[in-house]
Amino acid sequence: MSDQDQADIRLAVARLKQEHLDFDAAIQAMIQVGCDQLRIQRMKKKKLLIKDKLIELEDKIIPDIIA
Repeated sequence: MSDQDQADIRLAVARLKQEHLDFDAAIQAMIQVGCDQLRIQRMKKKKLLIKDKLIELEDKIIPDIIA
């Protein structure tokens, strides 16, 4: 993988981490306000999808270590 590819992936990871934090804050605010549980569940599902994408991208830039 080229240095540019790694830099692009690292940038995407940083953006996704920020988006994940934003979703977390939004979910907490929705819980405090007493928002509809279905809406909260949908937000949590989106947050989980972001986390899955993060893990996938991080796996691409962290080399596997053969023990």
